[in-house]
Amino acid sequence: MRTIRHLIYSEVLRAVGFVAVAFLLLFFFFDLVDQFGDVSEHGARGYTLGYALLYVALQMPSHLYELLPIAVLIGTIYVMARLAESSEYTILRTSGLGPLRALGTLLALGVGFVVLTFVFGDYVAPAASRTAQTMQARFVGDITVGRTGAWMKDRQDARNYSVNVGALASDGTMSQIRIFEFDNAHGRLLSTTKAARGVFVADGWALRDVERRDFEQAGTPRPEVRIEKLADWRWPTSISLDMVAAALLSPDRMQTVDLFHYISHLQDNGQSAQRYEIEFWRKVFYPLSCLVMMVLALPFAYLHFRSGNIAGYVFLGVLVGISFFLLNNVFGFIGNLRNWEPWIAAGAPGLLYSLLSLAAFGWLVLRQ
Repeated sequence: MRTIRHLIYSEVLRAVGFVAVAFLLLFFFFDLVDQFGDVSEHGARGYTLGYALLYVALQMPSHLYELLPIAVLIGTIYVMARLAESSEYTILRTSGLGPLRALGTLLALGVGFVVLTFVFGDYVAPAASRTAQTMQARFVGDITVGRTGAWMKDRQDARNYSVNVGALASDGTMSQIRIFEFDNAHGRLLSTTKAARGVFVADGWALRDVERRDFEQAGTPRPEVRIEKLADWRWPTSISLDMVAAALLSPDRMQTVDLFHYISHLQDNGQSAQRYEIEFWRKVFYPLSCLVMMVLALPFAYLHFRSGNIAGYVFLGVLVGISFFLLNNVFGFIGNLRNWEPWIAAGAPGLLYSLLSLAAFGWLVLRQ
């Protein structure tokens, strides 16, 4: 059995590695071509071709995280179909490789791909993406989500704060900051604060070039607006750099732990966290899709192939894998719109395709 495992594992690892490298080279070329526009536009600021190459290279861990399950599917389908075409799998079956043992052998290898996908998705890819965006922000511009910036909330005692941050620089400096203070009891606007810049300090934010408008005047018969301009102002808050970055960055580029903390912050402040909860559960279930890909590939070992017909079956497997990822994204969008349970929206496609694969596998085994 050890010889059989060594044969299957070595073939699958070589095939998956070849497919993954081919995909990464393709994406590297596309990303590099896309960077030529920034090189020509921001070359005067020092954004040269060398920095563009480094930026594209730092994007490769994210691409590998996204492509690894489908690379596992294509590589495993190719190996299983080739073994079936050359009758090697028939010999393995007569040597004692039963259906359940074959399934267990592939799933054991799939666990290794699950761990690799989790490590890249939760540690390598977020760190590389953060480094790439920080580097590019030095030349191209600050991190932002558009003209409106990012909106956050903070609840403190009898006050509610709605906070807007326009952009985040590579050194952690915020710009275009607006803070709206409301009364908890009646929802009245108490004050507004605008600041050109701000940095994170131990107990809150240190703001620069501040303009405050205070609408609450105790002991005044009629409300008045008091305008105050300050060079520096300290705002005590629990909103950290990671939370601002999470609001400005795409949630799929965050670590699972950071997503969990940001979800807790949103829930504590009465904000909807549905989108981030779905992305959290997708990051939990996504590495397990490697096991789904293994189960999808195994039935191809029980098919009969004619000479030269293997490419058609591999193409069919690729279409099945693409349909899985499309359904995974569709369930995420529908779950967000229909307010489904986040773990159901994230885990249903994998469970559905696993059941279909096991059903196809069982039917082929019984038919054979």
